[in-house]
Amino acid sequence: MKTIQFREAVCEAMSEEMRRDESIYLMGEEVAEYNGAYKASKGMLDEFGPKRVIDTPISELGFAGIATGSAMNGNRPIVEFMTFNFSLVGIDQIINNAAKIRQMSGGQFNCPIVFRGPTASAGQLAATHSQAFESWYANCPGLKVIVPSNPADAKGLLKSAIRDDDPVIFMESEQMYGDKGEVPEGEYLIPIGVADIKREGKDVTIVSFGKIIKEAYKAADELAKEGIECEIIDLRTVRPMDHKAILDSVKKTNRLVILEEAWPFGNVATEITYQVQNQAFDYLDAPIEKINTADTPAPYSPALLAEWLPNSNDVIKAVKKVLYK
Repeated sequence: MKTIQFREAVCEAMSEEMRRDESIYLMGEEVAEYNGAYKASKGMLDEFGPKRVIDTPISELGFAGIATGSAMNGNRPIVEFMTFNFSLVGIDQIINNAAKIRQMSGGQFNCPIVFRGPTASAGQLAATHSQAFESWYANCPGLKVIVPSNPADAKGLLKSAIRDDDPVIFMESEQMYGDKGEVPEGEYLIPIGVADIKREGKDVTIVSFGKIIKEAYKAADELAKEGIECEIIDLRTVRPMDHKAILDSVKKTNRLVILEEAWPFGNVATEITYQVQNQAFDYLDAPIEKINTADTPAPYSPALLAEWLPNSNDVIKAVKKVLYK
């Protein structure tokens, strides 16, 4: 094992795959000369050259379309959005072409492409740069959606995403790029669609993913001081979702809290709630609690932002509610 930053894990995954397969290339705003907006492609231009690490104009619709056509013709592009907020400019290519071409062509074309970049809040970036898009893209058949929470998962899942023959949405966070963690040495992949139990417990299941899961860890540490054992499941992949891991845990703990950095209406937590109530209702000893952001655009003020985002105190309150209601 070695300890590296999240951005280094992303860079290693892309670089290792590009050494393995010459059909893989990276394109996006500032990925080449500037080494990436968040330095996640540092050194890649020097190693692979400008034909495989390509700086694009500020035109997400254009380069998302170029990459989609390229993938249909035998290449395996990685597209970096400086933030997934900017992907809305190119969403027509992602939803109407990349996600649908296998079905619409009767299987004659596949689209092995990775769209990656940051999602959700990154601090004081205000309403139009602080949105979580996991549930948006997971709603579309044909797309796989991955949201890792640590460097090891990021590297193993990104390598799997690059090798996948279908389009994958790979979501990161500006606030995680500097996070450090242990990553296995050598070649390793993590299968898409498999959740991970990050902490064993018997009293309540907490399901989360991405950077907001850190608040679950903080809450679990505090609750442990009171003798409450939380089981924390990191989804890692939002679609396909590992329903079995969630259901097995709920059948053990009989209580469920879902923590997600997204608006309350029609999100990933809503889907999990339906699946659990539909398949494990008789195991529940309390109503499911879901924790989301406030149902407003993200504020700019740091004081308001702290109130808008879920935090460990919210998790503690939700856990105690399902335990003692």
